[in-house]
Amino acid sequence: MDLYLFTSTLVTLFVILDPPGLLPVFLGLTRRMTRKERNASALNASLVGGGVILLFALFGRQLLAYLHVSMPALQLAGGLLLLLVALELLQGKATETTEQGTNVAIVPLGIPLLAGPGSIVAIMLAVDDAGDPARLLAVGLALAAAMLLVYLFLRFAGIIHRVLGTSGTTLASRIAGLLLAGIAVQMSADGVFGLIALS
Repeated sequence: MDLYLFTSTLVTLFVILDPPGLLPVFLGLTRRMTRKERNASALNASLVGGGVILLFALFGRQLLAYLHVSMPALQLAGGLLLLLVALELLQGKATETTEQGTNVAIVPLGIPLLAGPGSIVAIMLAVDDAGDPARLLAVGLALAAAMLLVYLFLRFAGIIHRVLGTSGTTLASRIAGLLLAGIAVQMSADGVFGLIALS
């Protein structure tokens, strides 16, 4: 297994998924739930998000081919969308959520907060770069590890939030926003160069 690919994919997904930044949103959405219901929501959100990301990892290339969208175009679009998310994290804008009887584990936690354009593009690029089965295994394990970390953060959200406090959670979210901005700019630049190479 390619340890470097595993580590780089895991770090990229962790920064994009931003589990510390999800804590206030998760706690707000589940504030009326019992501990058992909150734990179930944490598990379901992780499974839904991971499942959607995995589907794009397996069939995303075919979907793009059907829609006649090139990978550099999606890469550039994903980078721009990631940059918007990064700016929101850096500026501390809270994610607007509503409770209308919808299963919050599916919407908005599973989609689009976890399985959003950033994580989908990132996993597709990782699969595209992998090539051989051993490297694909590294990408798959990195996705599983990232979703496990997300689950652990959500599962113990109440404890983590109490330990970090409001300021600590905010600081973690700002740092994630800064790192995400760097990833977004690099992804956009790669997309531009890819489009130039295709033309």
